Amino acid sequence: MSLQEKIKNKNELESRLSPESGSGLSTRIKKIEEIKQAVHVKIIEELSDYIFKKNITDHELKMKVSNSAQQLVFESDFPLTHEERTKIISQIVDDIVGYGPIEELLRDKEITEIMINNPSTIFIEKKGKIYRTDRRFLDENHLMRIIDKVVSRIGRRVDEASPYVDARLPDGSRVNIIIGPLALNGPVMTVRKFAADPFTSGDLIKMGTFTNKVADFLTACVKGRINILISGGTGTGKTTFLNVVSSFLPDNERIITIEDAAELQLNQTHVIRLESRPPNIEGKGAVTIRDLVRNALRMRPDRIVVGEVRGGEALDMLQAMNTGHDGSLSTVHANSPRDVLSRLETMVLMGGVDLPVRAIREQISSAINLIVHMNRLKDGTRKIIKISEVQGMEGDVITLQEIFEFDYGAGFDDSGNYKGNIKATGLRPKFMRKLHDYGVEIPLSVFTED
Repeated sequence: MSLQEKIKNKNELESRLSPESGSGLSTRIKKIEEIKQAVHVKIIEELSDYIFKKNITDHELKMKVSNSAQQLVFESDFPLTHEERTKIISQIVDDIVGYGPIEELLRDKEITEIMINNPSTIFIEKKGKIYRTDRRFLDENHLMRIIDKVVSRIGRRVDEASPYVDARLPDGSRVNIIIGPLALNGPVMTVRKFAADPFTSGDLIKMGTFTNKVADFLTACVKGRINILISGGTGTGKTTFLNVVSSFLPDNERIITIEDAAELQLNQTHVIRLESRPPNIEGKGAVTIRDLVRNALRMRPDRIVVGEVRGGEALDMLQAMNTGHDGSLSTVHANSPRDVLSRLETMVLMGGVDLPVRAIREQISSAINLIVHMNRLKDGTRKIIKISEVQGMEGDVITLQEIFEFDYGAGFDDSGNYKGNIKATGLRPKFMRKLHDYGVEIPLSVFTED
């Protein structure tokens, strides 16, 4: 064969193998996917002893999987380019050592939520909007291996006896998992990502969540030991904002955080972190948020930060606020500041204490000073919508006064985004005297109408 014929044949072969070759594209992608799956299954079989060992480090496992994957990929009869081999090996390492097809999504800083509906359906949230991805797990067993890796690292479990669980990743990202028989279409995993570097108040101001005036006001409230509840719906940024507000806490105070899954990232020097515990396989050994709130009162706290109040612990928290543990912070699910008060009433009654409604309302009105309400607007942005002061009781009704409100009247820009921001109403809170007693002063310009 002449040199010209060899070059011609080589060019024809490369053309057929090229990812841009049109008709052969889908066939080639399928073949590469088959190779990847075959190598994945073979490595699981060969290295199962290492993969499921508790005492092997991720680095050691990564090296073993990478070496095995390289060897098996190079043994394949199907001609692969260097880029394709590298990509297959990288994906297999991610699948076995990392978190599979979502490993790359976890590294993407723009993605805030990953929603795995079943092994073949994965959605993400980016900039407040939801998109479907082309990522998929090999099968249900592959997804369950990743789920077991997530929950086992923090000493939790998920199985038929306990088919749902809250967990967290090493970076603090929140994970919720629910499996069969409750999830009918296969295991479902939802990951609420947390930034490796926690957001600061400056970051949220740049993002338009609130303004410099609001930041100054909330900083003064935290230093002046005002009890603050952060409210909002799911995914409105309550926990992120709680983390920012917690950063205003003085460094010389003893802070105790209580959460279902530890997410808060406080940088103060004197922080005690407590985390609730679900029951074991016999249904015993559960430690609830309520148990931890009660225990925290015996730990000489200066401040108590509860990740979320959702049950009977509301009564214990209100009592703590009313018995000298002021300056506490927490979040609660609600649609408005007024709904926060109704939810607190309901949660106190969930504690199994038979109290008249008026007594509960008096506890709430004397314990809670400020409600910061957040919302995710239809343009995908998360903003503070209202900051309301709890002023006290008038008859049987708890009175609220808006200190700041979001300006919906500013309308939308050309991109469909809200142009408005949160603005002062011109009213000053009644607790200004309390702040003064703690030596904290707020410039009156903060409350001037914009």
